[in-house]
Amino acid sequence: MASVIEGSTQRFSRLRRLRFPPIVGPLIVLIVLVLLITIINPRFLSPINLTNLARQSSILLIIALGETFIILMGSIDLSIEGNMALTSVIIGTLAANYFNSNDLGIWAVLLAVLAGTTMGLLSGIFVTKLRIPSFMATLGMWYVGLGLATYLSNGMNLPLLDPMILSWARGTIGPIPTLTFFGIAMFLLAFFIERFTRFGRYIFAIGGGEDRAKLAGIPINKYKIMAFTLAGFFIGVGGVLNSARIGAGTATAGLNQLFAAITAVVVGGTALTGGTGGVVQTLVGALIVIVISNGMLLAGVHSYAQLAVQGVIITIAVILTLDRSKLPYIK
Repeated sequence: MASVIEGSTQRFSRLRRLRFPPIVGPLIVLIVLVLLITIINPRFLSPINLTNLARQSSILLIIALGETFIILMGSIDLSIEGNMALTSVIIGTLAANYFNSNDLGIWAVLLAVLAGTTMGLLSGIFVTKLRIPSFMATLGMWYVGLGLATYLSNGMNLPLLDPMILSWARGTIGPIPTLTFFGIAMFLLAFFIERFTRFGRYIFAIGGGEDRAKLAGIPINKYKIMAFTLAGFFIGVGGVLNSARIGAGTATAGLNQLFAAITAVVVGGTALTGGTGGVVQTLVGALIVIVISNGMLLAGVHSYAQLAVQGVIITIAVILTLDRSKLPYIK
């Protein structure tokens, strides 16, 4: 009997010593969710629903990719909804619309993305030069963006008429939504930046230990500003595409996107303390968030209960995916 127990203990110890790639946990969660939801409602894997999933996940992925770089270095960006609001209203004001004679076409897109990028740049400057915690600096920028967007639009929706911009979110290339190709392109850009540039390496170093990174000669403030600026760029692109999806520039374009984006990053396995994770994990995390949301709709979960159910599932996913051995002890 003792030998059996001893053998079982040794096998359990060997199992505990196994080190799986960080992406394995989130992938298992995603696969289990897909299987469960398909069993509950087979329509989940229908072509129409898969197309909807592709559209929904693409915009969330783009926004979450920008947030990933911020969280990787141990900071947080809460300006997403304000940034998207301002970006959306600018595209709605400068592109062809019902309220004025503007019709700047692609220039409206570039100016809107530039506005989003500038919002990120300002956040980075406030965090580094004024030494304001990222939580407070980006929270302030959230309300700055939302206030400007509401003022510029006078609180109204600005319906878009530009067929080119609308086609980006509503068109398809074969059976695949055009939005999916935007999502893939932005993911590849983020992946390249993370894996093959000095910027990507330094972001991990800063998140792994800012003091050690400084001793290694990394210009911390420079790369923090670059990270917030890059996040602003991704959010700006997401804001433009979301406006095209809804067909209007509106101050509510970023509604609920902040929670969804941060959830996608964290559920994917990127630690809030920085230094662990990456854009591949964020891709899986974004799919998890969208699958949960879509699955609850198909399952007929009451709208008042959906947030509670989503919160429970997200909490379980975080427990399963986070590598807490890399997290500092918190009293």
